[in-house]
Amino acid sequence: MSRVSTYLNFARNTEQAFDFYRSVFGGEFAQPIHRFSDVPPMPGQPPLAEADKNLVMHVELAILGGHVLMGTDAPESMGFSLTAGNNVYINLEPDTRVETEQLFNALKANGKIEMPLQDMFWGAYFGSLTDQFSIKWMLNCAKKAA
Repeated sequence: MSRVSTYLNFARNTEQAFDFYRSVFGGEFAQPIHRFSDVPPMPGQPPLAEADKNLVMHVELAILGGHVLMGTDAPESMGFSLTAGNNVYINLEPDTRVETEQLFNALKANGKIEMPLQDMFWGAYFGSLTDQFSIKWMLNCAKKAA
């Protein structure tokens, strides 16, 4: 079933922020916190810095009305440069790859693709972009290719 969530990027304090949000909204994380050390090595990418291995790669917390907050650490050592306004994404999780491609292609008009749609190591079809109004979007389809 499709859903919409908010994805938050933090410099190095995602776990602290999500512990705070959990204290505010209650509940538990949807799954254990995934760490960057859990990510398999990517071809052509430099090895992960020792100081970044325990950082949060992904965390999820349901808040009000079924809305989900997701988050990650985005350290400068991995090429990220966070400023207020570029640390929040609207995350769309369509039911099909066709719908994912339609939404991605419509949103990218006069915008900037950050990561083209592609199969990812976590099993999803994923891409990200900034639209023509500077709103950041992630599209993440769990449906496997036919």
